[in-house]
Amino acid sequence: MITKRIIPCLDIRDGRVVKGVNFEGIQDVEHPVELAKFYNQSGADELVFYDITASFEGRALFTDILTQVASQIFIPLTVGGGINTLDDFDRVLKCGADKVSVNSGAIKNPKLIEQAAKKYGDQCVVLSMDIKRVDGQFRLFAKGGREDTGIDALEWARMGEQNGAGELVVNSIDTDGVKDGFDLEMLAAIADRVNIPIIASGGAGRMEDFSELFHTLPKVDAGLAASIFHFKEIEIRDLKTYLRGQGIEMRI
Repeated sequence: MITKRIIPCLDIRDGRVVKGVNFEGIQDVEHPVELAKFYNQSGADELVFYDITASFEGRALFTDILTQVASQIFIPLTVGGGINTLDDFDRVLKCGADKVSVNSGAIKNPKLIEQAAKKYGDQCVVLSMDIKRVDGQFRLFAKGGREDTGIDALEWARMGEQNGAGELVVNSIDTDGVKDGFDLEMLAAIADRVNIPIIASGGAGRMEDFSELFHTLPKVDAGLAASIFHFKEIEIRDLKTYLRGQGIEMRI
C-alpha cells in the first residue's frame, strides 16, 4: 500500500505566513522560517511554500525568505509563486526547492510545463490549479484565485499530465479555509482524468476530513492544509496516528 502524505502549506505575503477564507480575508500568522522549522520537527511529510501575490503583482518570488526556509528543513520543499520561465525554475531550485509549482505561468505559456519537465524531470514539475465552480463547470482561476480564465479545469489537468507535470496540487476555492471537508466531488472528477499523484487542498477542518478523503478517493496521494496546522488545531503526529488507526498507511 502506498503511504499517504500530510503536507502543510505556507502562504507568504510581504515576508509573512498568512491565511484567509475562500482566498479572501487574509490574516497574519507567523514568520515563515519559524513555522517551517516547526513543521520539519512535527512530522510533516513535505512542505509547500507559495508566494501568493507574486503573480498578481507581476514580480519574481522572494528568494531571500525561501533560502532561509530551505536551509532549516530536511523534508521535500515545493515552491510556487511568480514562476513564469525556466529561469524562474532554476532560481528557486538553486535556493533549495525540491519541486517547483507553476500555476499562472503555465496558463500564460502552456509549453512551460513541457520545457521544465524535459530540463529538470517530471518529478520536479508540479502543476497547481485553483478551481472554482462557475455556471456548473469546474473553472480554472489564475493570479491567486482572482481571475477566471474560462478554462475547463478538468481538461487542463489532463493536458498538464500529457505535457509532463509529475504531480497536481488541486486547490478548491469553494472550500478554502471553510473547514467543512475537502471538495470530494471536484477531486473525484480530477482523479478520473489523470494518473499522476494528486495533492488535495482546501477545506480540511477535522481529522475525519482526511480519513474521508483517503478512503473515498484512493487515487489522492496527499492532503494539504494550512490554518488547522498553523493554529495547532490539529497536530500532524496526532493526525497521522489517527489515520493509521483508520487503516491508512502513514509514515510516522
